[in-house]
Amino acid sequence: MSQIKYFILILGFSCWLQLGAQNNADDRDLLQMRIENLITHASLNNSRGDYYSAKENLTKALEIAKTIGNKQSEGIIHTKIAKLQYTIQEPQEAMVSLLRAAEIQREIEDYANLAITYNVWGVISYSNKEYQTALDYFHSAKTKFEEEDLEEYIPEVCLNEAKVYIKMEDYKQAKAQLEKAIVLAKKYNQSNILSSALINSGKVLQKLGNSDLALSATNDGLKIAQQNKLIESLNESYLTLSDIYQSENNYKLANEFLVKHIKLSDSILDIKRENLSPEKRTQFISEYKDAENQQLKAQMEQKNADSNLTKITTILSIALITILSLLTLSLYKNNNIRLKTNNMLHKKNDELVLAKEKAELASKTKANFLSTVTHELRTPLYAVTGLTNMLLEEHPKPEQIPHLKSLKFSGDYLLTFINDILQINKIEANKVDLDPEIFDLKKKVGNVISALNNSAVDNNITMHFEYDKDLPRTFEADQLKISQILINLIGNAIKFTKDGDIWVRVTKINEKDGVYGVRFEVEDNGIGITKEKQEHMFESFSQGSIQINRKYGGTGLGLSIVKGLIEILKGKIYLKSELGKGSTFIFEVPMAYAEKLETIAKPNYSNNINQLDLSNVKILVVEDNKINQMITKKILNKMNLHCDVVDNGEDAVDRVKEVNYSVVLMDIHMPGISGLEATKIIRTFDKELTIFALTAVTLEDKMHEFDEAGFNDIISKPFKQEDFEKKLFNALSNQNQASTI
Repeated sequence: MSQIKYFILILGFSCWLQLGAQNNADDRDLLQMRIENLITHASLNNSRGDYYSAKENLTKALEIAKTIGNKQSEGIIHTKIAKLQYTIQEPQEAMVSLLRAAEIQREIEDYANLAITYNVWGVISYSNKEYQTALDYFHSAKTKFEEEDLEEYIPEVCLNEAKVYIKMEDYKQAKAQLEKAIVLAKKYNQSNILSSALINSGKVLQKLGNSDLALSATNDGLKIAQQNKLIESLNESYLTLSDIYQSENNYKLANEFLVKHIKLSDSILDIKRENLSPEKRTQFISEYKDAENQQLKAQMEQKNADSNLTKITTILSIALITILSLLTLSLYKNNNIRLKTNNMLHKKNDELVLAKEKAELASKTKANFLSTVTHELRTPLYAVTGLTNMLLEEHPKPEQIPHLKSLKFSGDYLLTFINDILQINKIEANKVDLDPEIFDLKKKVGNVISALNNSAVDNNITMHFEYDKDLPRTFEADQLKISQILINLIGNAIKFTKDGDIWVRVTKINEKDGVYGVRFEVEDNGIGITKEKQEHMFESFSQGSIQINRKYGGTGLGLSIVKGLIEILKGKIYLKSELGKGSTFIFEVPMAYAEKLETIAKPNYSNNINQLDLSNVKILVVEDNKINQMITKKILNKMNLHCDVVDNGEDAVDRVKEVNYSVVLMDIHMPGISGLEATKIIRTFDKELTIFALTAVTLEDKMHEFDEAGFNDIISKPFKQEDFEKKLFNALSNQNQASTI
């Protein structure tokens, strides 16, 4: 029985907790509704000119938002209060409210409302005649709205930008922004923006010398203002029409519209005076009380003129009041100075944030530009290298061979340069990832030296390799990046050394918990580097001098790539050099020791495509560039392979459905559907077909797209013919083996 009571007690307590949580959620929803109602009432008060009531409602809404911890509502309300403070001529207070709003919105990443805050900030900067600052805030607001897909907010920003350009007398820029504001305001039925934009267009068109169009645009804006009772726009249209008629020497109409403008302006000012903020009212009351105190003081002095004691008391009272007044004034001034200083600091902070956003946008733009340009360069380069290789293989005249070899060298050099630029771009954009694997370090360094030894022999250089006996051989690290670093450093040493020696040393620095500090040294006794040039050796496009560049060639990107890769590996690089005595490049990286793993031998295919049965082999080339079609087709024909050619993705899908192809060579960028889309469609009905991406795109951030689309492999353009033949041979030999099983 006691157990049943205990169970009922627990059940009741659980229900009480759930009911309490539900009540809390209901209370929070009610408070949020209260906030929204107060903001709506404030908007209505503001439209009627009752600014005091509007501010009171917003202040109440802000207190509730703080109580329930709704940061988003806090930021929105601060921005609305700032707009109201600006309307009643309290710019300093408005700036403080904007700073609070921006801090909250950045903290919670509320970028849509941050854009609204930037727009208001731009308006206040414009009113303070800080025109360039205003344009910066408007540009940031527009960028944020575009990123958040909030096009309906952009017309107001365009209108504000146009007003700034009008003040700067840049009427062409103003006209462009106004045209954009008018189009978008019509699209989203924003009568207030449309009316003001048309009126300002009238101002601009008058300045550009087209009075007829100016009158037409301003009258259109006036009609919209009258229909929708837009007082500010109506007042602005009267003044604009007065100016236009005056420029046309129609002084009667100019005077009529000017009188209308003055009357309406007085009415608007009366409303604003009636709705002063509490602070302004306190100021008037304080001034009245000060005057009253002065009068009472004078009466007291007159009544007690015969009493010395009373005189002394009066003097001391006046002195005390004066001291207190001075102290109050001093505190007031100090408070104002502190407020201005804080505003300045916040303003500078926001300027730095804007500068950071601009820099990030510029970096993104640069990366996209380099990606596009390098792709466009690689595509025609495919034709250059492909045609050159064909001409060299077709028994050219002896006098043509040197020219063709020079053309081939230039194409290879340009390809290397493009690849270096891409590598630098990826390093700067932090798009290079580590790919650790277990490998034999001593063997890897030896292979790099062997690969470069022919170049060393050409320069009459002797290579020396020293490997520390206390250093293990197997490590888990990114061997490809280590190879790249060594190829660049040893290649540089070979380039700048003749009839000399190069020493490559790998030594142990320290070891902790299986992680070794490994030092690599590449020393030569070549031409050396001056002290002045050593400081800039690891910067992009930096070489010893113009003369060295002309004599030895090179892009000046190799050492910049080396430094970037070493930093990715969490290492450091040093340089020791003396002019005429040689150079030593030293880099140190941490590497994790690994036990040696057994390697599985891969099947060894002889790269001779003629050994295969090619009678039933059919290849489809999908390429829209006519020259590239001809080159690829000719390369395949030389390999005794025949192919069909189509120039778009739709035809490729249809051909694969009709014909049983062995391999498809698919270009990526084509008219109609792209190679990626075509491959995805093919994979819906044929999972086994071998499809190679034949493309100039090489950025790693695109590689996952090729995998997801269903490509078997990628052949980058321009490609080396031997690499192309090897990949094609492996694909066809695997198919032959599968058919014989």
